Amino acid sequence: MHHIGTVARRTAMSLRTVRYYEEVGLVQPSGRSEGGFRLYTEADVQRLLLVRALRPAELANPELAELLELHERIVGAGEDAVDQAEAQARLASLLDMAAERIRHKRERLIAAELAVELLGDALPRSAEPQA
Repeated sequence: MHHIGTVARRTAMSLRTVRYYEEVGLVQPSGRSEGGFRLYTEADVQRLLLVRALRPAELANPELAELLELHERIVGAGEDAVDQAEAQARLASLLDMAAERIRHKRERLIAAELAVELLGDALPRSAEPQA
């Protein structure tokens, strides 16, 4: 079990961010110390790393929470086949949504890079920064 400071360092998040993700239901500490301090398991740390990695997909917190819960249900595979199929279908839908948002963001970044290049091409060659 890890204290919140260790978790924050391992996930490259601030203590405030880890607490925020707890408040919005994206992760819950698996326990508390005798003194009431949050304790996180390795699985909790991995979940936080997933949250951090998925943030650029711009999923709302409820969508992200649902995606993570569905993934855990499917990996756990403790449900009957119908529930499992429904969970897989919903997870696929959320992943498609995330992929579409990532594609859109990538297109915007490419457009911004092209604009920077175009503006840079207008500079006289002597004004270009020296490496």
